[in-house]
Amino acid sequence: MFINSSNSHLLNKLPKKTSLIYRNYSKINCKKEILEIKNICKKKKLKFYLSNNIKLAIQLKLDGVYIPSFNKSLNLNNFKHGRKNFTILGSAHNALEIKLKEKQGVNLVFLSPLFLTKDYKQNLGIIKFNLMTQITKTSLVPLGGIRVNNINKLKMLKTNSLSGITFFNQQYEI
Repeated sequence: MFINSSNSHLLNKLPKKTSLIYRNYSKINCKKEILEIKNICKKKKLKFYLSNNIKLAIQLKLDGVYIPSFNKSLNLNNFKHGRKNFTILGSAHNALEIKLKEKQGVNLVFLSPLFLTKDYKQNLGIIKFNLMTQITKTSLVPLGGIRVNNINKLKMLKTNSLSGITFFNQQYEI
C-alpha cells in the first residue's frame, strides 16, 4: 500500500502481510514522520519501505526502498552492501523499464497500469501483464486501475500479489 502521510488510525486497521511504501515527494524533511510510521509498522509487524531515498532508508534501518520508474540510476547496488534483508522495490510501465529495474538490482517490480486510470489512458491488461511475467525472473505485482468492479479479473493474472492506491484507500476509508 502506498501512503503519503502518517495516519495512525489507518495504519492500525491494516491486516498482517501488508507492506507500506511511504511516497511523499512534496515534503523535503520528513524524518520524524517516517520514524512514526516505522514504529507503528514494527508493532504491527508490517514491512515499511521509503520511496526514492536509499540512503535514508538504510540510515533509518527500514525494510527497503522503492525506486520509481522515473529513477534511472544504476548506482543502487552500491548502497545495499552490508544490509541483510534489505529489499529494493521498483516500478515499471513496459518491458524496457522492467529490464532497467533488473539492472538496478530490484527484487520486485510494480507493473502499471493494469487497468485504465485517470492518469494513464493506455493500460496493460491481463494478457500483456501475463506476457511480461515471462520476460523476467523478477516478481511482478499489478498496480493501477484496480477497483471493486474488476477485482475478479485478477484471478487470471500470473501473480500472487497485488497493489493498489485507490482500491486500498477505499477499503480503509482514507
